[in-house]
Amino acid sequence: MPSCRTPARKYEGFLVMLFATDEINKNPYLLPNKSLMFTRRRGLCEDTFGFLDAIHSPQNNDFNFINYKCKIQTTCEIQLTGPSWMTSLKLAITFRTPEIFFGPFNPNLSDHDQFPYVYQIATKDTYLSHGMVSLMLHFRWTWIGLVISNDDQGIQFLSNLREEMQRYGICLAFVNMIPENMQIYMTKANIYDKQIMASSAKVVTIYGEMNSTVEVSFRRWTYLGAQRIWITTSQWDVITIKKDFSLDFFHGTVTFEHHHSEIAEFRNFVQTMNTSMYPVDISQCMLWWNYFNCSVFKKSNSKMDRFALNNTVEWLALHKFDMALSEEGYNLYNAVYAAAHTYHELILQQVESQQMTEPKGVFTDCQQVASMLKTRVFTNPVGDLVNMKQRENQCAGYDIFNIWNLPQGLGLKVKLGSYFPCSPQGQKLQIYEDLEWATGGTSVPTSMCSVTCTAGFRKIHQEQTADCCFDCVQCPENEVSNETADMEQCVRCPDDKYANLQQTHCLQRAVSFLAYEDSLGMALGCMALSFSVLTVLILATFIKHNDTPIVKANNRTLSYILLISLIFCFLCSLLFIGHPNQATCILQQTTFGVFFTVAVSTVLAKTITVVMAFKLTTPGRRMRGMLASGAPNLVIPICTLIQLVLCGTWLVTSPPFIDRDIQSEHGKTIIICNKGSVIAFHFVLGYLGSLALGSFAVAFLAKNLPDRFNEAKFLTFSMLVFCSVWITFLPVYHSTKGKVMVVVEVFSILASSAGLLGCIFVPKCYVILVRPDKNFRQKYKDKLQY
Repeated sequence: MPSCRTPARKYEGFLVMLFATDEINKNPYLLPNKSLMFTRRRGLCEDTFGFLDAIHSPQNNDFNFINYKCKIQTTCEIQLTGPSWMTSLKLAITFRTPEIFFGPFNPNLSDHDQFPYVYQIATKDTYLSHGMVSLMLHFRWTWIGLVISNDDQGIQFLSNLREEMQRYGICLAFVNMIPENMQIYMTKANIYDKQIMASSAKVVTIYGEMNSTVEVSFRRWTYLGAQRIWITTSQWDVITIKKDFSLDFFHGTVTFEHHHSEIAEFRNFVQTMNTSMYPVDISQCMLWWNYFNCSVFKKSNSKMDRFALNNTVEWLALHKFDMALSEEGYNLYNAVYAAAHTYHELILQQVESQQMTEPKGVFTDCQQVASMLKTRVFTNPVGDLVNMKQRENQCAGYDIFNIWNLPQGLGLKVKLGSYFPCSPQGQKLQIYEDLEWATGGTSVPTSMCSVTCTAGFRKIHQEQTADCCFDCVQCPENEVSNETADMEQCVRCPDDKYANLQQTHCLQRAVSFLAYEDSLGMALGCMALSFSVLTVLILATFIKHNDTPIVKANNRTLSYILLISLIFCFLCSLLFIGHPNQATCILQQTTFGVFFTVAVSTVLAKTITVVMAFKLTTPGRRMRGMLASGAPNLVIPICTLIQLVLCGTWLVTSPPFIDRDIQSEHGKTIIICNKGSVIAFHFVLGYLGSLALGSFAVAFLAKNLPDRFNEAKFLTFSMLVFCSVWITFLPVYHSTKGKVMVVVEVFSILASSAGLLGCIFVPKCYVILVRPDKNFRQKYKDKLQY
């Protein structure tokens, strides 16, 4: 007999047929006293098996070997076809005999009106796309290529996969729809090659039939060295037969296979079977089967020692391994049992009905055989339920394997995990934590259109590109993106928190204000108190020397009012220091405005008094009466009343309030008093400035009047200092923020108040305390007479 030259997958089918029939024939409860036999159609290397005259007694001398028969009979045979659905389709059209298709579930064979005798043993891929997307999410593969056959089944898979990928933000880098016609395919093959070789997608999903143009494409890309992770179905757990070998994970294939129990006895059967019992030499088939189906080694073994031997037969002899059945092999195993159970029930019906028109175990009515086959429900020897009534299991789980391509065409099938669609959320996908890839490492390569945005950055999508293609930009100020990658928007920190320098999380802000504990607060507070004490001392000095000419000059009552108002001006600056509250915020501006108005209006009254006294050389009775009655003093209440109206309007319309400044100092929340109505604030300040300018103008007119005790010069200088301070204040105030703004305002209050105090009263105190000899009006009159 010639040696077997069929592809490796066909060896599996042949060995499974031998094992299943041998197991059935040894079962005393299934087809008792009968032997199940199978025959091949058109040679061993084809993919069709049939049961011809399948049931015979052991005493039949026509058979010299077990489980195999080459003689053609005219009985109604149950044909097992696969893995190509086209084979089943042709047989269904040619022969109207019961047929079990053990290849992948195909909708084309599900039309029982057109193909009443065709039954599929495989489970429908209801949740295949869900399982694949779950695997992509687990390994964070978001940039996926897709290769499908250009037929109804491929287009339906594309629709299901695309819908599931869009739900979880996974993008298709390209879609190659391979035409079924070889001539059409060859005209576009180079385009497909360039597309997959040029794409940045490192993970490619393949969905289509083997022995088709899709497989031709796969072989071409392997030859071109396309280093990709191929995600596909169980029929694609193929190996690349190469002499040259390199340890590269990308040469691996990740396959989804319907979950099924392992057939433990299969390994022992293959390793101990007597090949001389069969009419063909299957030893070479077994060797190639071993090449393809050795399972995972013990983890204690070093990986590299597997490749130390040049002779693969020697390598196989040194290692123990299990036989890992493919999904098609397991489906074929169930198909054999489905045929056996069908024949078993038919024989029982023959015995019960006593209709022995045909020999026992011989069936010529294919409709009867098909009717019995489609209702079979049984449990196979490994405990799995097989139901020929409905093979569309809605909750069918998947085992996930990685096919390792090793030297000399040797392949290892390593289980990565499983996917059970009907498990609770979060438990559907199970990937082994200690999984190991073909390269010997545990790291998983990435497949992304753009590098993942790290914490502190956000995504900006590129125009006219997929959602998975984006640029990463740093979050705006005081916004963060946490450890969750690829955030669309940064999250703004709450007002009481601020972003760290990396902008990865928010930190608690420190509360800050112009406190007495601060150096600036303490200095300004001490200055305010010192000036207040100094003013009180000056007031006491004036009261003590109230009968001296220098105190009496220019209305001593106005001097007292001015000194008292200056005391309050100094003290009102203390309202700006310390933790602000609603009361202090309101009092800050009103007290400042009112007391400074009193002070400036007092200065205005003093200057008016001087001008009226010296400029009017021949005053009439009315003017003298006004001076005698103190009419200039009315300026103070009138001006103050106007300021009170302005402040009252301010408080009613838009009063000051507590505000938090988070912009001025990084990492701090500055508690300040917001002015409320900025317009009202500038009206109050502008009114005060207009009074100061009026006082300055009047005092300037009277600065050169001849009087020993004329204080017009002092008033002029005081108003000059006052106006200079506040003119400087405005631009500086508006160019600062936070505590500095408060410091500028307090300093301006103290400086302007100190200017009034120093320019008007310090010279007088000097005369009173240091030069009392000048504080005498008669001396001045003697000089005039001389």
